[in-house]
Amino acid sequence: MTRMQYHPLKARLLHVLQVEALSPRLRRITLSGPELDGFLSPMPDDHVKLLFPHEGVVLPVLPSFGSTGASFPAGTLRPVARDYTPRHHDPERRTLTLDFVLHGDGPASQWAANAKPGDAIGVAGPRASRLIDRQAFKHWLLLGDETALPALARWLTWIPPQARVTVCVEVASLEDRIALPAHAGADLVWVLRRPSSQGCALLAALQELPRHASSAGSVESPYAWIACESTQMRGLRQHLLNERAWPRKQLYAAGYWKRGDSDHDNEH
Repeated sequence: MTRMQYHPLKARLLHVLQVEALSPRLRRITLSGPELDGFLSPMPDDHVKLLFPHEGVVLPVLPSFGSTGASFPAGTLRPVARDYTPRHHDPERRTLTLDFVLHGDGPASQWAANAKPGDAIGVAGPRASRLIDRQAFKHWLLLGDETALPALARWLTWIPPQARVTVCVEVASLEDRIALPAHAGADLVWVLRRPSSQGCALLAALQELPRHASSAGSVESPYAWIACESTQMRGLRQHLLNERAWPRKQLYAAGYWKRGDSDHDNEH
């Protein structure tokens, strides 16, 4: 049902074309450049590695890729790198659009908050895509927070219109809700983030779903995709596996960020 497709690795130097505020905490940035020729992102949850220039430096140092992995020019300071899901790629216009959540003082948030047309950034990947047979599942369960909105939007476009889709999205405030692509079979629920002492709002929303909407016990073939804060992700995954008897091969979960850790790498 799933298989990996690997892509040739290349680091591209791109420049900011447009900056748009989607909400007080969400920033959409469109990048452009001729080096986007040959860029591939076939799956909704693909991710690229963004390479940010260091403070006071105009251009990020880009790696080259060989049999031993990435290598940087001798004597150079490696750029800060973070994983992000492409929101949209337009091969004809040679543009790549990404959405950023402005939270904390991490390098990606700071760069996005101050980005302006003409600014340079490096983009490497996607290294691989996790291919799924979209016709194999009649029901999809998508759980995520603001950081998952680009992938959630792409899932709603990619999933066949005859399938049922249950989407639960956790946001910090009502102002963080944005328009997502329409899907004929989608049921979309927005939940507000709770203080950590009050538990995970996404888990509470999942627990309230009827079993037929979120369980392997249904006659429908289900697939679950989870992307949110790392600790919350593990709780959601364990609930599906232990309480709903969800088929492990039909579940994918990623920790897109970790509370209190601006250097967290995605945990899959």
